[in-house]
Amino acid sequence: MAILPEGFALPPLPYLAVLLAVAALVARETYRRSPAVTTARVLAFAPWMVLGSALHVLYIVDALPPFVRPLAGTPAVYVSVAILAVATWTAADALLTAGRVARALALIGGILAVAAVASVLAVGAASGTLGPTLPVAGVVAAAVVTGVVWFLLVRIVPDVRSTGALGVFAVFAHVLDGVTTAVGIDLLGFGERTPLSRLIIEFAAGLPTEAALGAGWLFVLVKIAVAALVVWLFADLIETDPTESRLLLGFVAAVGLGPATHNVLLFTISAPA
Repeated sequence: MAILPEGFALPPLPYLAVLLAVAALVARETYRRSPAVTTARVLAFAPWMVLGSALHVLYIVDALPPFVRPLAGTPAVYVSVAILAVATWTAADALLTAGRVARALALIGGILAVAAVASVLAVGAASGTLGPTLPVAGVVAAAVVTGVVWFLLVRIVPDVRSTGALGVFAVFAHVLDGVTTAVGIDLLGFGERTPLSRLIIEFAAGLPTEAALGAGWLFVLVKIAVAALVVWLFADLIETDPTESRLLLGFVAAVGLGPATHNVLLFTISAPA
């Protein structure tokens, strides 16, 4: 069974060498400076996650300049955007007062993300395949489901409140991934590129519930369960090691928000003409 998602391929060697070298330099400078890891700063990386997803969608539809394209494939796009985001964070920490770092990080990432998302939508508009209704409905549904899940989670395990906004963000990111994947599979006819996710969806498709519920519902439940479990596990750790916990919760959220945003944007520009 394949483990890596479809389309996974390293960039050409010169690009790979540059990426690794720059990543090492940025990592060294960030480690040397050790900027504070706060909830606001981790949340400020959200626009950068959206940026990476939008760039990868532009890569898929072949709408990037040739010299940029190798940096936006899988997995190069994760490294490329991480380098930019962490370098911006470190530079902001060096140049600005502590209270302005998160705002600057979110603002710069937000501007870049808006530009990339606008480019994606422009591609859909130009091809006459812009159809945001179902993807937007998926986002709204995910927000509602997140509210319900979080309400139940804090009732069952009150300690999860200690994760705060990061806990909610992580849950929302994975619920959004699950819901948008289900929309793509059951309503828009897309396939799943990640082997493990595809196994879950194929298993659900073989159940008697498929006719009534489709094949994506089980994946949604799995994503909810995984996100809830992770937040619960971090509930105690965030009190004893807040820096590590915030970073890991941010990473967990990114693993959900990146594919989810990719789904929303790709589905939005892939509607029948």
